[in-house]
Amino acid sequence: MIEPHSLVTFKVDGLRFGIDVARVQEVLRATTNTRVPLAPQVIGGLVNLRGEIVVALDMRRRLGLPDAARDAQRMNLVVRTPEGPISLIVDEIGEVMEPTEDQLERIPDTLRGPVRQYADGVVKASGGPLLILNVERAIDMRGS
Repeated sequence: MIEPHSLVTFKVDGLRFGIDVARVQEVLRATTNTRVPLAPQVIGGLVNLRGEIVVALDMRRRLGLPDAARDAQRMNLVVRTPEGPISLIVDEIGEVMEPTEDQLERIPDTLRGPVRQYADGVVKASGGPLLILNVERAIDMRGS
């Protein structure tokens, strides 16, 4: 079963996700992402993070959801990976929550589509279910 950790929460097209707070390097307001020609569709561009160039992964595209409106002020959630930081482009950043063990559940069999393959579990939270993002699977570019 999944272990309870402090989670940073975020939204993508109304879906609520959480990621282990220890994986989060920083949160950035909307930034200008430099487009990368011929990159997979899920790559939202490159971000200059104080002189370090970081790949930005568009979570809407990763999850097979419609693109955000052109004027949407999206956020960059920079996460630590063994290969270095990567930015997840999300719609909104929430709060930090600390789920208890009894709030954690496995992914229900009824959850289908790309969302299922990128989630490790579900937190029963007061604002509705919160999916726990598997960062390694979400950032894996093989097959994208």
